[in-house]
Amino acid sequence: MSVSRKIQIYDTTLRDGCQSEDVSLTIDDKLTIAQRLDDLGVDYIEGGWPGSNERDAAFFKQIKRVKLRHAKIAAFGSTRRHGVRAAADRNLQLILRTDTPVATVVGKTWDLHVREALRISTDANLEILHDTIAYLKRRVDEVILDAEHFFDGYAANPEFALACLKAANDAGANLIALCDTNGGRLPNEISAGVAAARGAVDCALGIHCHNDADVAVANSIAAVEAGAVQVQGTINGLGERCGNANLISIIANLQLKRGYQCVPPKRLKMLHEVSHLVYELANVTPIARQPYVGRSAFTHKAGLHVSGIQRNARTYEHLEPELVGNDRRVVLSELSGRANILYKAREFGIKVEANHEKIGFLLEELKRLEGLGYAFDGADASFQLVMLRTLGLTREYFRFVSFRVFDDKWHEDQAPFSEAVVVIEGPDARRTRNSAIGNGPVHALDAALRQSLVPYYPTLESMQLLDYKVRVLDTGHGTGSRVRVLIESHDGKRNWGTVGVSSNVIEASWQALVDSVEYKLHKDGVKPRSRPAVTRNGSIENHEGGAAGNLLARS
Repeated sequence: MSVSRKIQIYDTTLRDGCQSEDVSLTIDDKLTIAQRLDDLGVDYIEGGWPGSNERDAAFFKQIKRVKLRHAKIAAFGSTRRHGVRAAADRNLQLILRTDTPVATVVGKTWDLHVREALRISTDANLEILHDTIAYLKRRVDEVILDAEHFFDGYAANPEFALACLKAANDAGANLIALCDTNGGRLPNEISAGVAAARGAVDCALGIHCHNDADVAVANSIAAVEAGAVQVQGTINGLGERCGNANLISIIANLQLKRGYQCVPPKRLKMLHEVSHLVYELANVTPIARQPYVGRSAFTHKAGLHVSGIQRNARTYEHLEPELVGNDRRVVLSELSGRANILYKAREFGIKVEANHEKIGFLLEELKRLEGLGYAFDGADASFQLVMLRTLGLTREYFRFVSFRVFDDKWHEDQAPFSEAVVVIEGPDARRTRNSAIGNGPVHALDAALRQSLVPYYPTLESMQLLDYKVRVLDTGHGTGSRVRVLIESHDGKRNWGTVGVSSNVIEASWQALVDSVEYKLHKDGVKPRSRPAVTRNGSIENHEGGAAGNLLARS
């Protein structure tokens, strides 16, 4: 490891991150994220561009009411316009009105942009940089220049690119962030550019990379190794085009791999939490394979790997997942070995010896089911039930007798609806027949099943759907193909996944639905009990109609 050195973390999720095509944050979202970034120990939080929209302007007003313990708020904008005095430039005045301790301005350092975008002389651009920084420096505690396209500019015209940095340095810039704005440069080019900049100016240097070549994190690390003291980026790498440098990975890599200090050591465990908070507020599905904080980051599937981590986690993990707030997972598949089965048994709280005669049978059953199309990666609850049944540890909560589903649409303008009739035999050996209406066949089935079971097991009322997915397994058979249905459920205390497979989507859904119910009852420790109600007309009770349940909103 290198010698411990403080690296400033400058977060621009609230501005650059919001330039992602699929991201839009409310003012409340931004305030929440800013507070969590402060809790994490981020040094700078860029709130936005006050001159670009009303939402960013409102953020700067409201963040003043929030007591931040560590982070400094930065307002962002561009250098003054050509031919306009700094004191008369509207953009600079809006930055000053935010009354933030830090002002960050973006300025051109690539002669191509000066000629083609601004259409001014290179001398005029140097004057703009100097005047803007000098004007802000007299009025703001810290001034940062984002040297836009610096690495492209340095490759094309190194003398001019470095002259731009010198203009900002001479004007009193506290820090110059060297930007790989197009995101196309590689680590060796970043290192060379930072080294050249260090030789040209005496102010601090930072790095701001985009991820168009998929090396923004590597480029940021290379810049730090070359002498940069600040890293700019976004949580989860959100940003325009392919995104910005991912601060989650950068913080973890620099602090855990290279020994730099980015955030207080005890706050590293917040990386997972902060990552998922931003995903949630941005309404973006978390990337399962995201390094460090993704759901799959410390997930093991192959039997050889699982066997190894049981002896020593270092055999197949580069660090302890707890360091970044994540956890270890083992999933089951046709690649599994006995080690996977034993690991899952311990995880489920099932006591079973490694030489138990049914372990081998259970492994073969797993592979047989996987061959039929079952996937237990996201359906631990279904596999736990398979394991319990194989080991003879399950209870019989009810017996299935029959179900029927009807779909109706009476005229073109009417939405279709479904009716399901379910007949079960309860733990008191009495049969009940229940029907329910739903806005889809699975919705109706769920409602009818729960009408049958809630009188026996009231805790089922707390179940709700989190997700329902259908995947076609053998597309060559068209509408007759087998499908796999995955249901994720929760009850306010825990989440669990179940799976069903069939050439009939209703049957596959029924399998997953029944597993979800049985798993809930098993985890609740419920014992089958007699129904208090009196039967009607013999052994079958009739319960027609009823409100649709809320576990599955549609098939």
